[in-house]
Amino acid sequence: RIPAFLCWVSGEPRPSALDQSAYVVARSEEEARRVAAERHGCSEAELSVEQDPDVLDTWFSSGLFPFSVMGWPEKTPDLERYFPGALLETGHD
Repeated sequence: RIPAFLCWVSGEPRPSALDQSAYVVARSEEEARRVAAERHGCSEAELSVEQDPDVLDTWFSSGLFPFSVMGWPEKTPDLERYFPGALLETGHD
């Protein structure tokens, strides 16, 4: 899942999912609570936290594939030779 957490102080209205300022990006819910508590000036226990339900879609994650297997961010021989690719093959959704 996407490591983005919608955070707000419990008892206050839940922010809109479109309100980007209400999100915290973190590796875990615990980290999101720490960051949001500091941002809101409250204790971690006073927060409501929901992780974004979306996942990385195949279009996005397929774009990461060459970087993850060819040694990026280093300039490896494989990355120099095979990326960017000259062929894009797609299928029906």
